[in-house]
Amino acid sequence: MVIWLPLSYFLTTVAVKTAVQKPLAAFWQKAEDFKLLVKLRLTTTVVFTSVMAYLIAVPGPASGLGIAVLCLGGFLVTAAANILNQVLEKDFDRLMKRTANRPLATGRMKVADAVLMAGLMSMVGITALAFFNPWTAFFGTLALVSYAFLYTPLKRISPIAVAVGAIPGALPTLIGAAAAEGYISALGLTLFTIQFFWQFPHFWSIAWLGKEDYELAGYKLLPGPEGQKEKYTGLQSFLYALVLIPVGFLPLSLGVAGWIATSCIVVSSIFFTYLGWRLYRNNDRKSALHLMFFSFVYIPLVLGVLLLDQI
Repeated sequence: MVIWLPLSYFLTTVAVKTAVQKPLAAFWQKAEDFKLLVKLRLTTTVVFTSVMAYLIAVPGPASGLGIAVLCLGGFLVTAAANILNQVLEKDFDRLMKRTANRPLATGRMKVADAVLMAGLMSMVGITALAFFNPWTAFFGTLALVSYAFLYTPLKRISPIAVAVGAIPGALPTLIGAAAAEGYISALGLTLFTIQFFWQFPHFWSIAWLGKEDYELAGYKLLPGPEGQKEKYTGLQSFLYALVLIPVGFLPLSLGVAGWIATSCIVVSSIFFTYLGWRLYRNNDRKSALHLMFFSFVYIPLVLGVLLLDQI
């Protein structure tokens, strides 16, 4: 009896812990699956660029409600596009190490559930963007459709997919500016142009580093002839980064940036171009990593400088 009581207590404790831990483990798995499904880091970055463009373009004090609605609409539309992307690519995601653990690729989530989630998110998200004006709703719809149904299938056909994908990738800044100003402005188009050309060296540096994985899935993302794709990718990255140098003067010409902000943007663009040149010249992993890491810094830096110049 003396032995049985401690044993009984131990077994009860283990049973209670197990009963609590199983639902918690299931919850955290669902949370992780949601994070992977909506590509949380990418989606958050998209929302960030849209909000920054809104703050740069808004005349007068920014509306807290406007920022909240823009965050909601931008997050839901981007998440919906990412879900549809994974629905269409689930069979190919299984072939790549980077994407093999996604919920649709592993079968942890049903395709029907993902499509339903994407449909609901897109409807609520576009409705939220329509709160501002028809332009924001239109651009949100265009970004979703072009990313999911043009860029996604083109990835297995031609490197032109990168140019097509750069359009929905740059639209968040145009959406943010249109939400603030109510129309398509020269400022909005300038921010769109900067983010559009930035995406080529950004994406190609990532594709250069993951080229073996992409090849396994049959994605044709690196430009150039066979046997020279890595070298040609470096050249193209350099040339597209080079375009950002004259583009960096556009905010100054519009009167939305002074010489200090413009100098920061142009110097950053020159350094970005130099890193693209290094990738072309060296054609090695180290150079691709340097280009990729600076590409993560470039857009927040440019948008941050433009915003500070408004204060």
